[in-house]
Amino acid sequence: MNEENIDGTNGCSKVRTGTQNEAALLALMEKTGYNMVQENGQRKFGGPPPGWEGPPPPRGCEVFVGKIPRDMYEDELVPVFERAGKIYEFRLMMEFSGENRGYAFVMYTTKEEAQLAIRILNNYEIRPGKFIGVCVSLDNCRLFIGAIPKEKKKEEILDEMKKVTEGVVDVIVYPSATDKTKNRGFAFVEYESHRAAAMARRKLIPGTFQLWGHTIQVDWADPEKEVDEETMQRVKVLYVRNLMISTTEETIKAEFNKFKPGAVERVKKLRDYAFVHFFNREDAVAAMSVMNGKCIDGASIEVTLAKPVNKENTWRQQLNGQISPNSENLIVFANKEESHPKTLGKLPTLPARLNGQHSPSPPEVERCTYPFYPGIKLTPISMYSLKSNHFNSAVMHLDYYCNKNNWAPPEYYLYSTTSQDGKVLLVYKIVIPAIANGSQSYFMPDKLCTTLEDAKELAAQFTLLHLGPF
Repeated sequence: MNEENIDGTNGCSKVRTGTQNEAALLALMEKTGYNMVQENGQRKFGGPPPGWEGPPPPRGCEVFVGKIPRDMYEDELVPVFERAGKIYEFRLMMEFSGENRGYAFVMYTTKEEAQLAIRILNNYEIRPGKFIGVCVSLDNCRLFIGAIPKEKKKEEILDEMKKVTEGVVDVIVYPSATDKTKNRGFAFVEYESHRAAAMARRKLIPGTFQLWGHTIQVDWADPEKEVDEETMQRVKVLYVRNLMISTTEETIKAEFNKFKPGAVERVKKLRDYAFVHFFNREDAVAAMSVMNGKCIDGASIEVTLAKPVNKENTWRQQLNGQISPNSENLIVFANKEESHPKTLGKLPTLPARLNGQHSPSPPEVERCTYPFYPGIKLTPISMYSLKSNHFNSAVMHLDYYCNKNNWAPPEYYLYSTTSQDGKVLLVYKIVIPAIANGSQSYFMPDKLCTTLEDAKELAAQFTLLHLGPF
């Protein structure tokens, strides 16, 4: 890395003295043999590393790192992340001032190293009182295409998308819950790379592009939640989709019990999909193999292992644009077929439980109720004396966070716009008065919501992610 690489262009990588300086970067490069260049607001260390041969590591090898102190740089960060394995590339996002932007992407050479980094470095105290967040980062290769004529078949949609965009690998289309001969009015288009998907989105996004005479809706599809292999090895619940509305839980249980009588513990059906719980994992895996593609009441079903929810990572993943807490996964979408969800619900999470009963709402913190007996003594308490894990609402959590830091309450400012189909879309801007004059004057997510409650909750989640440790 020569001097102009460090100084950068347009003043982007002005290196200040103190904990980070030119000498420290040069020493790191000399020690590791990695190159370092800065371009487009980011500084790349490696990519590839010295002596690397062959293609870059596959998807799933990169992690996202958030809440990095603004005056911390590669000479401090790289040794920390090398503990999990060999770094292929470290990308630190940079400000024009020379400070980092508070986040980075670390690509390892294997998926196992990336998973280890998440396990050992998420919530790692990088400096006294400063905790970083680490979660999986995915290069999204999938677009959501809405407002597709419902009579179009998969092959027609695939052919059309190949005509208008490059790099199309596959199209995923779901049949209507009420009429299996029609699609649900949307599709997911898989591209060969993130770049191909991004170029296609750029071409289709203006809102004037039409397919078959219809103006389509285009956005990134929310990636499926990543669940570590160790957790998936314990799953003994199957997710069954493309069922007929009229198919009963009793029928599903009987069909899945055919390969081994008594193997099914219970079935919970929601509209045109169901969760089939087994007593043993081995039976669940065997049933998945046997039953996938089978017909029940005339419908060809799809069977996969259900993914447990990883509650701890959901807020952190939102910061990287990976998960929208208000986006409709298949569990919610079941009763709103005419909506246009962006989440590919191929492997959904298990539904939440309330008093032992399944709920079709999105997975959240497990809640329980306890009997209140006459004579039980109640003590007045302030919410601010509770611990942060008592809060399931991000709005309440943010209020608690500000109070804990002796800050004034957060200020919410509501904005709206109108979608192409006339819906009013909402977003909140949040100002934290105590830090309003600092490096970030306000916080606003890059997602719009249809309800006031969702917009406020999303804005609070987004703000919490940008603040210090929870």
